Amino acid sequence: MITIYGIPACNTMKKAFDYLHQKGIPYEFHDYKKKGISSETLAKFIEKLGIDLVLNKKGSTYRLLSDEEKQSIESPEAAFEFLLQKNSAIKRPIIVQNDKLIAGFNPEQLDNWLNT
Repeated sequence: MITIYGIPACNTMKKAFDYLHQKGIPYEFHDYKKKGISSETLAKFIEKLGIDLVLNKKGSTYRLLSDEEKQSIESPEAAFEFLLQKNSAIKRPIIVQNDKLIAGFNPEQLDNWLNT
């Protein structure tokens, strides 16, 4: 079973949901707003994908930070703590199937990922 992590109001999430529906792929949705994220799950994301991919620097949560706040989360440890508290700054979606993870939504990459 696939689990897709994110927040429901995100346009990229909506595209990912539509893609999975069109392909007839069942999934579970983990809503950060309702369920949060555990430190274990976040650590797994960072271990598999890297902090630079998991921390969404293009999203408004990060962009609205002051330069001082951005500098304060440059270390992996500080970024980890920031993401635990501000899960809306995690790249969306992150899709998990067994031990495989992919971040972001790109239909071609997702097709390849699903077929490996």
